[in-house]
Amino acid sequence: MEKEHLQMSESFFLSAILAVVGGFLDSYSYLMRGHVFANAQTGNIVMFGVYIEKRNFEQALYYLIPILAFALGVVLVEFVKKFYKEEHRIHWRQRVVVLEVIMLTIVGFIPFGKMNVIANVLISFVCAMQVETFRRVHGHPFASTMCTGNLRSGTESFFQFFKTGDSSYRNKGFHYYGIIAFFVCGAVIGGFLTGKAGEHSIFICSVLLAISVVLMIKEYRN
Repeated sequence: MEKEHLQMSESFFLSAILAVVGGFLDSYSYLMRGHVFANAQTGNIVMFGVYIEKRNFEQALYYLIPILAFALGVVLVEFVKKFYKEEHRIHWRQRVVVLEVIMLTIVGFIPFGKMNVIANVLISFVCAMQVETFRRVHGHPFASTMCTGNLRSGTESFFQFFKTGDSSYRNKGFHYYGIIAFFVCGAVIGGFLTGKAGEHSIFICSVLLAISVVLMIKEYRN
């Protein structure tokens, strides 16, 4: 029954694509855009606190900006959801992903260097929009742009499987660890392509997200 009613936005296939994008963006922002973590903001918050303590307010601001951009990305998704949730021609999730494609394509044209802060703002925006828009895989909460929660949930699920023998826990654990594996693949691809194509390597994420839009449109029309 679950498979019959599973939306594309909650499918493992689409979630895997998003996880690859998430891993790539973290690798890209760290390697190419000044050692900033665009996805999970914990590292940026820690560095913000460290530079506040050192009274290096300029560097603290450098890490604060992507944090604020991430928060604004969440707010933007909520606005899109509010105004377009009842729209029947184009689903609100499709609108969000199209915005992601546009923003990441713009990032690819931003030269490396002094304009990294603008690139990081856009990437953090995209990551926030993605994690807020796609929150479940096969009905279970997950994140496509960070791994801590997935690691916890996956490990807990495997423990429950070995404890109870319930295969649903095993399947759930494989879903979580599968997402982590695809995230790692994205990071590996990001590390490789940034060394080959530089700032333009992010275009691969635009392509993957465009594929996601096509998949959702196909499902929505059917």
